[in-house]
Amino acid sequence: MRFISCFLCMLYVSTMYAEVIYTNIWALHLNCTPEQINKIAKKHGFHNLGKIFPDGNYYHMEQRQVAKQSLQAHYLHNLIFKMDPKVLWFAQQSGRSRKRRHSFTVPTDPFFNQQWYLSEAFDQNVVAAWARGYTGKGVVVSILDDGLDTSHPDIAENYDPQASYDMNDNDPNPDTQYTLTRPKRHGTRCAGVVAAVANNGVCGVGVAYQAKIGGVRMLDGQVTDLIEAMSLNLNQQHIDIYSSSWGPEDLGTNLEGPNTLAQEAFIRGITNGRGGLGSIYVWASGNGGASFDNCNCDGYTNSIYTLSVGSTTERGTLPFYSEPCSAILTTTYSGGSFHHRSIVTTDLHQSCTSDHTGTSASAPLAAGIIALALEANPTLNWRDVQHLVVRASRPVDLRTHDWRTNGVGRRVSHYYGYGLLDAGRLVELASKWKAVKPKRKCTIDLITRAIELRRKLTLRWNVTACHGTRNWIRSLEHIQARLTLTYSRRGDLSITLISPKKTISNLLTTRPYDKMSTGFSDWTFMSTHCWDEDPCGYWVLRIENNGDSTNRGTLTKTKMFQFEVLFFPLELWAVIFRVSATWDCFVCFTLLRCYFVVFSFTC
Repeated sequence: MRFISCFLCMLYVSTMYAEVIYTNIWALHLNCTPEQINKIAKKHGFHNLGKIFPDGNYYHMEQRQVAKQSLQAHYLHNLIFKMDPKVLWFAQQSGRSRKRRHSFTVPTDPFFNQQWYLSEAFDQNVVAAWARGYTGKGVVVSILDDGLDTSHPDIAENYDPQASYDMNDNDPNPDTQYTLTRPKRHGTRCAGVVAAVANNGVCGVGVAYQAKIGGVRMLDGQVTDLIEAMSLNLNQQHIDIYSSSWGPEDLGTNLEGPNTLAQEAFIRGITNGRGGLGSIYVWASGNGGASFDNCNCDGYTNSIYTLSVGSTTERGTLPFYSEPCSAILTTTYSGGSFHHRSIVTTDLHQSCTSDHTGTSASAPLAAGIIALALEANPTLNWRDVQHLVVRASRPVDLRTHDWRTNGVGRRVSHYYGYGLLDAGRLVELASKWKAVKPKRKCTIDLITRAIELRRKLTLRWNVTACHGTRNWIRSLEHIQARLTLTYSRRGDLSITLISPKKTISNLLTTRPYDKMSTGFSDWTFMSTHCWDEDPCGYWVLRIENNGDSTNRGTLTKTKMFQFEVLFFPLELWAVIFRVSATWDCFVCFTLLRCYFVVFSFTC
């Protein structure tokens, strides 16, 4: 027993002393002239770094033959200084733990007590991030929308003209141009969610209340590919986060995404924005739940370059407007039906509102939380942010029927992504995060032939993920399946992707209002559900007709499955379809070429 006590005592002492990290810098108080000081430094092999204070004889010196970090003080050099009569005092410098004594007080804004989603009682955990001292300072967010009330007293102090522009009228003033019949309040409301000023006696407080906020007026007029592209790339070395709460109409019939210029703008943004770290694009997942829409039919929210945000109510239930898809990464609070509280924010005519709702409110709430993370670690790149969001999102008490555990043990949902975004956890992880490694690509071609189908198509293939090559894939991020498919009634189709770890991604659910017979032409579906999984093994893609048995289609040509990964992304060129009949197609992938091995037809 005595031995154990001695051992624990020694362990404690060694641990205590191990926390002291000695540097190769010495501070000295010397009793001699400047010339003599240089001689002393040279005599003992030190480099004189100069005076510590403007007056007096306190100097600091560097010994470049000594390790910059060591667990032990340097005995010899300390002894030399101790024996030198001209050295009155010396100390080998050591690292010392210091924590910010941040004085945090709850905001005093008059509407703050109505901002339930910022309360410590709710799991968004924003107050915990504030208590760590993170308020968005030094981060710039721009709201791409219908304009901004720049003179609003709860916005003006944080307003940033360099993060703003009027794309509709091509001038620098993004001010909302509202009329009684056409109020343009959407952008002003979103801006207040992000960066409403704290403790000024007006409205409530923004999530990142010391961030700078701008607005781009681009929805108040004809929206073109050019306007979208210019908005997405506005001042990309100044703006950190672009928040967008818009997209194609959520009617359950549309299939639309960014055109050529906007696609190029996304690529340029993630490649060149923020000094090469990449612009952060936060996107509302959509409000088409009542129309049975699926956000994988929205090419903005299912882009790998955007961070798609869903909604939940204060009770952790699905709002009526929520639409599912496998591209949603995370969730924040919003309003629901009339008996659910909504989001407090700024409004037109320098007023306040407590009625902001929809995923339009969720996206800027997420953008504000990400601004806190960028303050904690400004070196995060765009992929770092997505990795952190996956890890900082928690299922908590979010109610839905489709929670599943993926291949790495994370709970994930087609409505909520990885769960409710925890601001406190996000800034904690961000402050210690090491950047993910660059991506690589592995491309595999697949021989194609047209296949007539009716009811169901199941494709199985074995993926080696370029094992044995420099492009070997070991950990997934996004998965993209690009399909060309015609079908007599597009809305009757469902498409499912199953990973080797048995993770199910519903790439498409049936959309009863979609009666189009045009199908999908090089349309890209995306899933985030296999994040961090090993892609090697058998994958299954299933396309199924859930409507009339007379529906017909044809599988026509090859496109790709693209796997974006932690270490490197994989692109798999795979099949594309039109549908009718029941088939099982077994496909084998080699490292660089793909062949049909067995074709079994069971019509």
